[in-house]
Amino acid sequence: QVHLVESGGGFVQPGGSLRLSCAASGSIFSINTMGWYRQAPGKEREFVTTITSVGTTAYADSVKGRFAISRDNAKNTAYLQMNSLKPEDTAVYYCYLQSATASSWGQGTQVTVSS
Repeated sequence: QVHLVESGGGFVQPGGSLRLSCAASGSIFSINTMGWYRQAPGKEREFVTTITSVGTTAYADSVKGRFAISRDNAKNTAYLQMNSLKPEDTAVYYCYLQSATASSWGQGTQVTVSS
């Protein structure tokens, strides 16, 4: 079983930056994919970004060039650097980890972008 703990959400003005972290613990298979989805009020959960254990990344078109995902395999932790934030980025951000043996979600962290 894999447990994910998120941190780093908060309130920021448009154009600002935030960094999210997602720390995994438990029975973690070394080959896995981590990433984030987000859900805004009244909308469905949508894909944001993903990173494999060898560093291959993918991004939603809406965040390309503004968000950057990275990971530290030794710490089983993924990071999401969010720059040039827009009001439409406001959502609860959920990290996930998927492997051959587990599929887990974090508790979610609120990101609010407003002036």
